[in-house]
Amino acid sequence: MLKHLHIRNYALITHLDIDFQNGFSVLTGETGAGKSIILGALNLVMGARADTKTITEGEEKCVIEVTFVQDGEIIIRRELNVNGRSRSFVNDEVVTQAELKALARQLIDIHSQHESLLIGDDLFQIQIVDTIANNQLEQDAYTVAYEQYNESLQKLKKYQECAAKAQSDADYVAFQWQQLEDAGLRAGEKEELEEEEYRLSHAEEIQHSLAAALQQLDGDTGALSLIHSVRLGDADATLAERMDSLEIELKDILSDIQRLYDRTERDPQRLENVQERISLLQTLMKKHRVQTIEELISLRDELGMQMQQLANYDEDIARLQDEVKEAYEVLSQAANTLTSTRQAVTETIASHLIADMQRLGVKHANVAVHIAPTVDFMPTGKDDVQFMFAANLNQSLRRVADVASGGEISRLMLCIKALVASVNGLPTIVFDEIDTGVSGAVASQMGDIMRQISASRQVISITHLPQVAIKGEHHYLVYKEDTDTRTETHIRMLTTEEHHAEVEKMRSV
Repeated sequence: MLKHLHIRNYALITHLDIDFQNGFSVLTGETGAGKSIILGALNLVMGARADTKTITEGEEKCVIEVTFVQDGEIIIRRELNVNGRSRSFVNDEVVTQAELKALARQLIDIHSQHESLLIGDDLFQIQIVDTIANNQLEQDAYTVAYEQYNESLQKLKKYQECAAKAQSDADYVAFQWQQLEDAGLRAGEKEELEEEEYRLSHAEEIQHSLAAALQQLDGDTGALSLIHSVRLGDADATLAERMDSLEIELKDILSDIQRLYDRTERDPQRLENVQERISLLQTLMKKHRVQTIEELISLRDELGMQMQQLANYDEDIARLQDEVKEAYEVLSQAANTLTSTRQAVTETIASHLIADMQRLGVKHANVAVHIAPTVDFMPTGKDDVQFMFAANLNQSLRRVADVASGGEISRLMLCIKALVASVNGLPTIVFDEIDTGVSGAVASQMGDIMRQISASRQVISITHLPQVAIKGEHHYLVYKEDTDTRTETHIRMLTTEEHHAEVEKMRSV
């Protein structure tokens, strides 16, 4: 249960500390006194979106803290600075907003004035049925199956798209691969051809230079003859040895030049062949936007792998189709099981709501919960859940949102909350003017229902109706006071005498 609420520097609240009691409590006050401010602070500390505009003017920070008693004390604190920074703590340990909201859902249900409009929302209606059915295990099983099916389906679709694209490009890929394959590519070939082309293109010049070199080295007056004629005798053995080595080295050079001369000759046909080969290689490199023969070879091998992959697509697609089929069967079974749990409680829901609505003055109220299969699997199952309602005798059932008045919606929502409260373990429920649109005996009956709910949990009702307020076991009054500098909202718990006096005051308005 909610034990204590502390608020500092929030809107019109400079400082507020209030203890709450178990059972049924009512919270009243004049319009504009600050009831909504207190509820806003409570929503904020339970994870609602923060807004720096709610910080009391002139202050740097607001702090809201609540204490719950639930198997020990749980203290939740929210701090909001004017710079927009918000921090949340649970028992003085920092938590994320997601963690805070998850905890809040286990501690309190705050029914705002606008929540009654959710009664026509498909998701809300499914959640109500699921709560009554207590089918969390079936929901979890369906969620797992739903995610697995969609994962398998998306994988298949993506693979089919890749296969289709690859198939459409198959002829082009095969053409490119064949062209590169027929080229007989060899690493380093281009450099070798370019060197050969140079020799063939300048054969005459090269031969002339080589012939001159041979004459200078091997003629009667060439370098080799001159060196051979040098005799040092016994003047210096080392120098003589070096001269011999020089002669041997020069003979080797002469031999190499001779071989190069013999190999160098004009060959127009070979030159044409070499130039054609170089042109082919350059054309392929330009076409495929690469700089080297090695890159062409790599591209050829990659295209070959693509062609091989095409041959495997059919087999892989068949395997993935089997996976999708299997996942579909699991999902269908999970959906059917979930549907069964929902169908099992439709009559119970309808009978309880009819009885409570008649109790609240809708004499001929008729309620039904229709479940029809959806075309597709949805995150919540394969069910379209609709709450159907009729307020008058012999009136056909129609969607609640289409036929129910504001007052009837308020009453129906209270009945739903009462039914939900009977099966869930939430320790605290807060109703914010759920009695809007009703009065008199109906309001009194709504008060009785809320008090009935409080038999097993804490109920706090914000109300303007004396018929509801009188039912409260504890009465809290929200009021404003003016100081020299500002207007401030306060709250206090009334004594029994003050409670009756306040109710009489409400009756007289």
